[in-house]
Amino acid sequence: MFTGLIQALGTMEPLGGDSWQITCVNQSGEVIMQDLAYGDSVAVDGVCLTVEQVLKDGFIATASPETLRRTTLGGEQTQRRYVNLEASLKVGSKVGGHFVMGHVDGIGRLLVAQQTASSWEMTFIASVAIARYIVPKGSIAVNGISLTVADYEPELSQFKVAVIPLTYSETNLRYLVAGSLVNLEGDILGKYVEKFLYSGNPHTRATDDNSIDGITPAFLAEHGYL
Repeated sequence: MFTGLIQALGTMEPLGGDSWQITCVNQSGEVIMQDLAYGDSVAVDGVCLTVEQVLKDGFIATASPETLRRTTLGGEQTQRRYVNLEASLKVGSKVGGHFVMGHVDGIGRLLVAQQTASSWEMTFIASVAIARYIVPKGSIAVNGISLTVADYEPELSQFKVAVIPLTYSETNLRYLVAGSLVNLEGDILGKYVEKFLYSGNPHTRATDDNSIDGITPAFLAEHGYL
């Protein structure tokens, strides 16, 4: 599990097949490398990958067919590119962002990025399958970065985030241009709510007892929420 607070910037280079070499590019990579070991999990642009070999300044990992299908790793990758890195959350560590699982839901696309007086406003488009988890002022992970949804247009499956200068300068968001593809992961809390309401079937409503109509103040009080 991760928090969506990026710890280092790295480069990702395909080694052929489904193997990748990830290299830290600056001193901030020490946070990633200080106790990195075989079998550890690292979020690479929001994709949870397992360390198979530790290198001097990075590591080698393999992406599964499902990961290649759902993420930007499955596209044509012939050159190095910048990626966001975050080591897995340790017990007792601060959760400054939100709970990010590293299980990407799908790919989104940057529509426009505009600099304002205090931030960068970036608008993305997502597939309907991902957009159903987006709510205004809710959380979403974009390339592994925990961001708050500033605005959401459900009819267009578009959402806007305001990125502070620190996040913009320390992550690969600054390298994105209109049309760039990004990995998107919806908030895990929304997925559990959907599971509860729809009994695990995203296309069929549950019985009346499990529908949203059954969530009343009395129900919440009985289960300890009020």
